[in-house]
Amino acid sequence: MFIRNNHDFSALADAARQTGVLALDTEFMSGKTYYTKLCLLQVSAGDISAIIDPLEEIDLSPLVELLLDEGIVKVLHAAYQDIELMTRLCGRPPVPVFDTQVAATLAGFQSQIGYSRLLEELLDVRIDKSESYTDWSRRPLTAKQVEYALNDVIHLKPMYEKLRKRLEHDGRMEWLADDFALLSDPATFASVPEEQFRRVKRASTLNRRQLGILQSITAWRERDAQRRDLPRQWIIKDESLLEIARRKPTDVTALADIRGLDPRSLGDRGAGLLAAVSRGIALPEAELPRIERRQHAAMDIEGVVKLMGALVRLRSTEHRVAAPLLASQSDLEQLASGDEEECALLRGWRKGLIGEDLQRLLDGRLSLRIRDGEVVAEEIHQ
Repeated sequence: MFIRNNHDFSALADAARQTGVLALDTEFMSGKTYYTKLCLLQVSAGDISAIIDPLEEIDLSPLVELLLDEGIVKVLHAAYQDIELMTRLCGRPPVPVFDTQVAATLAGFQSQIGYSRLLEELLDVRIDKSESYTDWSRRPLTAKQVEYALNDVIHLKPMYEKLRKRLEHDGRMEWLADDFALLSDPATFASVPEEQFRRVKRASTLNRRQLGILQSITAWRERDAQRRDLPRQWIIKDESLLEIARRKPTDVTALADIRGLDPRSLGDRGAGLLAAVSRGIALPEAELPRIERRQHAAMDIEGVVKLMGALVRLRSTEHRVAAPLLASQSDLEQLASGDEEECALLRGWRKGLIGEDLQRLLDGRLSLRIRDGEVVAEEIHQ
């Protein structure tokens, strides 16, 4: 069905509250705007599966109420982008949520498994994915598009139930708490303009004064992109931002000398960019940002991380948890460099499964050996 009025929403809400589960999926368009454009919402609860078209004139407040109802579990697959869209719609992320992709990894499936593949392996259901690259902003929708969109949501509840049963049997449901809490944390989806400079490639090559300028002009670009709803790179490319930070231009003529930057395309906004440069130049020394450069002199970090990776793969096989979910490359580098305070490997379920073992390995209290052609971990008794 298509939900077009409050009466239709009422039937969906009753079903969701009765079962305690609301399955969700979205179709969207991105690439030409700063904000991802929500084009379609698919929902399923009880025996109701429906399409909500946000491009029509429809009051979505009943849906917002459902999304924010903490008595209803919102089930999604690969949920980050969907929840980001829901956060803009609701003002904050829905809670509680259950991401079947994350749950599947802890249930023994491959890391970041796709929806159709998981559906086939878990429920022996095959669906048509021929509309994966359709333009969801075009209207009217075809019957094939509607069928495709609904297929992405009608199987989520049985998938959720089967995964939950498997995880409860293995005592792993509580492992998901931290991952799902992040998906319901407003900070996860917040854009802080003054922190965007850290995402600029090769920012670490700049000195602190140049970083101060980069921070200021990147924050200006972020706000300009938000205000105009345009991609960041359409405003100014990262490479040009780095050159501006290095050269410290103070007028339009100096801006024109920077490769890849046409001041005419900025128009009156060029004054705002130059003002951002001036703010970075004037930033007090004590307030200049820094990007920590890890010092690797004390140990061969690359070699240590490779050794740690062998232990991760060993525990990954033992616990039937995909290695990238158990410990990412950046997690290993962070722990090897001594940055334990913020390391995800020393919190939650990862700590018991791999974090403590990795600490023992780094401290020389655990060794890796080859026995009968296989890698084994052994305690070193001192």
